[in-house]
Amino acid sequence: MLERLQKIISAAGITSRRASEALILNGQVTVNGIVVTELGSKADPAKDIISVDGKPLKISAQRLYILLNKPPGYITALKDGQNRPLVTDLLKDVPERVYPVGRLDYNTEGLLLLTNDGEWANHLMHPRHEIEKEYHVRVRGKVIDRQLKRMAEGVELEDGMTAPAVVSLVKSGEQNDWISVAIHEGRNRQVRRMCEAVSLSVVRLKRIRYGTLALGTLRAGQFRYLSDAEVRQLADALAGAPLSHPPRTETHRKSTHPERPGGNVRGRRQ
Repeated sequence: MLERLQKIISAAGITSRRASEALILNGQVTVNGIVVTELGSKADPAKDIISVDGKPLKISAQRLYILLNKPPGYITALKDGQNRPLVTDLLKDVPERVYPVGRLDYNTEGLLLLTNDGEWANHLMHPRHEIEKEYHVRVRGKVIDRQLKRMAEGVELEDGMTAPAVVSLVKSGEQNDWISVAIHEGRNRQVRRMCEAVSLSVVRLKRIRYGTLALGTLRAGQFRYLSDAEVRQLADALAGAPLSHPPRTETHRKSTHPERPGGNVRGRRQ
């Protein structure tokens, strides 16, 4: 069956569909040994030999859906020119190649999804779905009500006014306060820039929720597999329409080191 190349590459768990388009345009993709650079090109993954950077694709029938508690100091990418640690370095026990659903900044921590299901990932990342993402932010000094109100109503950034957000004080300390910020936009470094716009200096930023999924008590550097119910609930709640194929999750694998960073704690409810 003929499919668009970017969809095939994404389904193979190489990268997202948008990033797959860049690979094609850059001449990094071949079909049966011939370089293909047109985005409308199609191929049959069951018959054609499709390669990226000279490596043939391996289309896995097994779909993996992972929730990772990303520590600060890791890159949300599959490679980095500065040789910084990658989030995939924490997934040594995962047998299949997976890639991140969206991004978290180098110094931002918390809930990050990874998968080798390109359709599911694109379903989640599409702007029209406006998935709500909640962050806990430790700011330097004390927060005043006016700052929280401004962030909740929307602040002017260099790329335009932000949409209304849900903002509240979580914890008040002697020198630092914690606030909760829930947004449904996906702009680059948005929460940090929103804080800067109201003169709040971010000390620590942690994503604790992505749609219906919560980080819970998962330790930094650890991950777990999503259940079938979690995968479907998150995807079906977005557009009101099911995916073209029902997601299948990996639920039988166990880590041999469940308490070390990067270990699978699948059996624990978060």
